[in-house]
Amino acid sequence: MGQTQEHQEGGFQTSRIGKLLRTPESGIFLVLVIICILMTIVRPNFADSYNLSILVRQFSFVAIVALGQTLVLLKGGIDLSVGSVAGLCGILTSWMLVNTGIPVYLCVLIGIAIGAACGFINGLFITKFNLNPFIVTLATGEIFAGMILVITKGWAIRNLPESILFLGQGMVGPFPVPFIIMVVFTVIFMYVLRNTPFGRYIYAIGGNESAARLVGIKIDKVKIAVYGISGAMAALAGILMATRLAAGQPTIGEGWLMASITAAIIGGTSLSGGEGRVIGSVIGAALMGVLSNAIVLLNISAYWERVIIGAVVLIAIVFDRIRTSMQKNG
Repeated sequence: MGQTQEHQEGGFQTSRIGKLLRTPESGIFLVLVIICILMTIVRPNFADSYNLSILVRQFSFVAIVALGQTLVLLKGGIDLSVGSVAGLCGILTSWMLVNTGIPVYLCVLIGIAIGAACGFINGLFITKFNLNPFIVTLATGEIFAGMILVITKGWAIRNLPESILFLGQGMVGPFPVPFIIMVVFTVIFMYVLRNTPFGRYIYAIGGNESAARLVGIKIDKVKIAVYGISGAMAALAGILMATRLAAGQPTIGEGWLMASITAAIIGGTSLSGGEGRVIGSVIGAALMGVLSNAIVLLNISAYWERVIIGAVVLIAIVFDRIRTSMQKNG
């Protein structure tokens, strides 16, 4: 009896491990580990605490944006405005911090609320006018990017209060504050997607919007909420970057659009919607960060970074299509 129970428990554990290894996240995590090991061998300073701190801090910004982008992709949409929203909210928050007497952390909350409002605008145009998400978010992204230049005239907003710089520059033990914030939101998003009706609605809409509508899911409200969350997460990343730089730089958010989509896709989120997990997006963001760091440590020209990132995007899309085809045929 005891042996039978032990055998069953062993088989259960084996099946769980096998199931885990078949997930898209396990594959990309294995690639990440291999690259880290190779970089440690080739460039031992890769594993230095100083370099790891920089690496973890830098990819955390992209990961935060990717969390919101993942929700949008899961429901079958896309948000091309995240980089511009991050930059605009970073600039507006910096302006408030320097030019108003509003308490510093209230400025941060207002900045995040502005990002959510930008996302709500995207969602309203997409749902109420039945417009293509690609076109809407591309257009609003241009508007938000233009507003950055109108506000700053191309100049940085400097002299941010010292008390707010902890968000971007501070450490809690060995961990940078942006990394801790990213981990907290990752856990929250994982719980929401797995254990709440809202999370199930997102997957249902991405899997089959018509069927989701038939069972009574309020499609438009969920879509608007998802774009609002995406805008808020982009805003949070932009504000954290402003506090990291101790200035509202007009360039904040540049490159985050492609990076956030790539992180989600190589982490297992399907472009067609309905499939993916936020932990995969975080691992994807970490891989992107490691690649960027490796380019620096290996003394490869920075001009090659965009070539490499673009190649990773293309490969990720191809694998996404292959994975989708295999699931349909299987």
